[in-house]
Amino acid sequence: MKERYSVNVSVESEDSFQLYDLRVEVVCPPGKRIMCGAKNGDFFTLQGEMLKLPPNQGISIYSLGAVLPLLAAKQRVTPPSDWMSTDAEVACPDPNCPSRLRIIRTGVGTFRHGDVTPFCV
Repeated sequence: MKERYSVNVSVESEDSFQLYDLRVEVVCPPGKRIMCGAKNGDFFTLQGEMLKLPPNQGISIYSLGAVLPLLAAKQRVTPPSDWMSTDAEVACPDPNCPSRLRIIRTGVGTFRHGDVTPFCV
């Protein structure tokens, strides 16, 4: 039997939808050698489709490539027991690097379908 779940995110109208804002931050074990060029606490944010880095901070394209496929799913509302709701860390793709990228849901944005796609039915 399927269970229903409730979340605090609500749909305002049939033409709108909500996405979580995300903060993705680097977590480095103290004293370990980090291979990807990241520093503990480095981060970027994702609001809607816009990825934003702080000034003078970069991110390895390989680290970004490891986390990027998960971000759109992490922005969506998921059941509390779904692994997308419970799991938040992604390993650095370099097998010799112990750093992780932690994905944190920070807020909720509301978007109108007609504003984000020209082919609204």
